[in-house]
Amino acid sequence: MKPFAILAALALAPAAAAAQTVEIDTAAGPVAAPTAPETVVALDIAAIDTLTALGVAIAAAPAFNPPAYLSDVFASAQPVGSLFEPDFEALASLAPDLIVAGGRSQAQVEPLGQIAPTLDMTVGTDVVADGKARLAAYGKLFGAEEKASALEAELDAAIASAQAAAGGKGAALILLVNGGKLSAYGDDSRFGWLHTALGLPEAYPEIKAESHGEAVSFEFVAETNPDWIFVIDRGAAIGQEGEAAAAVLDTPLVAGTRAGEAGQIVYLDPAPLYLAGGGITSMLGTIGEVTRALEGAGASN
Repeated sequence: MKPFAILAALALAPAAAAAQTVEIDTAAGPVAAPTAPETVVALDIAAIDTLTALGVAIAAAPAFNPPAYLSDVFASAQPVGSLFEPDFEALASLAPDLIVAGGRSQAQVEPLGQIAPTLDMTVGTDVVADGKARLAAYGKLFGAEEKASALEAELDAAIASAQAAAGGKGAALILLVNGGKLSAYGDDSRFGWLHTALGLPEAYPEIKAESHGEAVSFEFVAETNPDWIFVIDRGAAIGQEGEAAAAVLDTPLVAGTRAGEAGQIVYLDPAPLYLAGGGITSMLGTIGEVTRALEGAGASN
């Protein structure tokens, strides 16, 4: 962070710095945060998702092409840099009461703390548990405990419905398509909660835990022969031009799998899952997609 930006931050820091605080759980452990912060900056898409669901106004956010359901939030928020590189001068001028960071902005938590109290609300690979923890923390921080509890109950009900629908429906393979390349994700990956929380058995349990998935081939997909393939189109998620995932997977090797023959290749809405994983609205949306697909299929032989 540049020295003049630090000085500006200190000069403009709100008097609320000495105000009452409340202890909430973060990715870095319990942290004292200012009660009822008014000017809130959020630099993490999952955080923006959940805060918005709780009715919290976002004053500033990264300049970014968000998932469609958050487009109005981003349109009304002041842009303050990118997901990875916040604009410290713009943030200092805004003099926020609270900055919520995490995920792609996690590395900036410490320097951002020189401008305003900053929370690391990263969602790790235990997506559902972390997502619930962040939801409860925001509810406590913004006096929205009742709304947070209702959303958690809605999430639990959605998970129970998905688990019921998954029974006897066979094993699944999670594929991320990036251009013409394929990556598979196991139960201990960022998308692994689709297996662990929703009760979808893995078609290939030996997939290695990789932050960007394990690179696989079309031959691998054919040999694994899953009953279901759940597809995440990275290019579509980030608004990148290129060949769509459906075109990439339109091959005899994929079509000949049990999933292909049964019409059980499911293209998930990629932006909420890829960009806002762990956000309450994102999770509910993805679970709904998976459940509807499962409920529309017969039991596996």
